[in-house]
Amino acid sequence: MRIDILTVVPELLDSPFSHSIIKRGQDKGLVEIHVHNIRDFSTDKHKRTDDYAFSGGAGMVMTIQPIEAAIKHLKSQREYDEIIYTSPDGEQFSQGIANKLSLKGNLMILCGHYKGVDQRVREHFITREISIGDYVLTGGELAAAVMTDSIVRLIPGVISDETSALTDSFQDNLLSPPVYTRPANYKGWKVPDVLTSGNDRKINEWKEKQAYERTQQLRPDLLNGD
Repeated sequence: MRIDILTVVPELLDSPFSHSIIKRGQDKGLVEIHVHNIRDFSTDKHKRTDDYAFSGGAGMVMTIQPIEAAIKHLKSQREYDEIIYTSPDGEQFSQGIANKLSLKGNLMILCGHYKGVDQRVREHFITREISIGDYVLTGGELAAAVMTDSIVRLIPGVISDETSALTDSFQDNLLSPPVYTRPANYKGWKVPDVLTSGNDRKINEWKEKQAYERTQQLRPDLLNGD
């Protein structure tokens, strides 16, 4: 998989992609992540990428020229399965979306900034708009990092134990059951007996029951399909 990210502040993405599981995926050659500075494509002599909105009001808007140039440059080199715009009014990101995107070959993510991008970018280049929650960030870089992390960890081979990702919360619309580790008895706080019983059938039944009960208690909307 290859992920290209367009941003006006590439420095914000240096750390998230240089450590842990995402770095491991890149080191194994399972994913390529390339961050592009939109300013490099600006024809403005000061490399500006924003301007005032025609409608007036507070805040600046990302201009169309450098974004179009960046997208066209990348598209001239390869086909993209999705060109994603990180936007507060996009569809809510979910584990299901992450699962589907992890099966793609090439993704491009445009990070919004300021008051957003010229609407013509969204109309003519963007194939999908995604939000990571009902709140506003300074820019889309953190949203891009969240989505990239969620997608990359699902690629086979990135996580050493590939079954781990399949048992995460929100797979099958359920939260994960409680987890414990050694010691089995810590200051009188004991691990449930079933988990040390060695009976795989009973352990799996316990996990399924706990997952359902935790979801019913904490996120009943998942069970209702909301």
